[in-house]
Formats: sequence, structure tokens, C-alpha cells
Amino acid sequence: MSLSLPSNLYPATFIERISRFLVRAKMGEREVLAFLADPGRLKELLQPGAEIYLTPRAGPDRRTTFDVVLVRYDSVLVSVDSRLPNRIFALAVETGELPEFTGYSIVRPEVRVGGSRLDFLLEGEEQLPCYVEVKSVTLVVEGEARFPDAPTIRGARHLEELAKLKAQGCRAAVVFLIQREDALRFAPNEDTDPCFAASLRRVVTQGVEIVAYRCRVDLKTVRIMGPVEVTL
Repeated sequence: MSLSLPSNLYPATFIERISRFLVRAKMGEREVLAFLADPGRLKELLQPGAEIYLTPRAGPDRRTTFDVVLVRYDSVLVSVDSRLPNRIFALAVETGELPEFTGYSIVRPEVRVGGSRLDFLLEGEEQLPCYVEVKSVTLVVEGEARFPDAPTIRGARHLEELAKLKAQGCRAAVVFLIQREDALRFAPNEDTDPCFAASLRRVVTQGVEIVAYRCRVDLKTVRIMGPVEVTL
């Protein structure tokens, strides 16, 4: 299963990140502003002169006419749209391509649990309900994918909600979707967010499942390649 990227991708050169969701880039001979759908720091990716790929976007409430879709890091293409992992995961479950979630045929997005909203509730015949939170990963250091690349109180809260659901008799899982293919393993980013790392280790002992998949990214598609080792 692969998720198609926009067919009208245009190469550009990254200039600067103006704000959390706004970048300036040079496309041909003109400078443009583009929306960046990733709140992470992306410091290793968004360096001045980096090759990026933009797609046109229009709308009455938009400040920009482009979205940032990809960044090339050395020879590796990295998807920097944090909206894609949820779509990729849902499609992969529905088509039966993830052995860890075999048997689930109904995928319910954006499920409210307590004071949080979790990404998915999976349901299937003779299967325990399975609550899933999907995290987008773009940071890879010496073959090790790491999350998060910026502190996330919300992420730690989601972990605690999953642990509560597990204690109530449901399945609960965190899926780290690595939007690049050069990762060999996954680990929580202890240096950036020790609280999240500690929470992740704690909920694993309470039965929350941790899975990390890497993706192959090209100029046309993003698709799950398979799982990588998780080191806690």
C-alpha cells in the first residue's frame, strides 16, 4: 500500500523558517511563502539551501499558496507533512498490511477519551477494541529514529490515556511512523524530552504496545516498508 503525493511538486530552495508553520523559499527566480504542516523543530532538515518540494494550495483563508511536502537530506527524501502518517496508517490497517493489527476492519478516527482525543479506535470481529496513537517521526541520528524533536506535554498525556484504556481491558498501542527510509531502529528522544521518554518506558510495563515503522519516500508516493527495532 502506498499513499500518493501531489502530482504537481515543484523543487525549491529553503531560505528560512519564519514561524512554526511558515517558511520562506526560493522557487525559480522568485521568493515564496509556504505552509509547513509539522510543528517539530526540524533543525537538521531545514537548513538554509536545503532542497525542498512544494505543492500549490489555494483557499480563502490561506496566507500562502504553497505547502511544503518533502525535504531532501543528503540523498534521502523526508516527508515533512505530519498529517500524512494517520492517513498512511489507516489505509494500511484497512488493507490488512500490518500484521500487528490483523483482523481489524473498522477504523474510527479522532476518538475522544477522557480529556484527550486519540487518533484511532480499531474494531473487528472477535478482536479487543484497540486504541492507537500515531506519531510522525522525521529525526534520524546515525540510523536511529527519535521522537519527539521538541518537548510534547500532549504526547505524554496521550500515553497515560492509553495506559488507562489498557487497564480497562482494551488493547492500546503507539505507532511511530518514520517518514524516511534510512532508520534502522527507533528510540525515544531522551535528550529533548526526558518526560516523554520516561512515560513511554512506564506505559510499556503497563501493557501498551510500541511499534515503529519506516517508510520509503519518493517524489510520487510514501509507503510503509516495515517495522524497525524499538529500543527503550
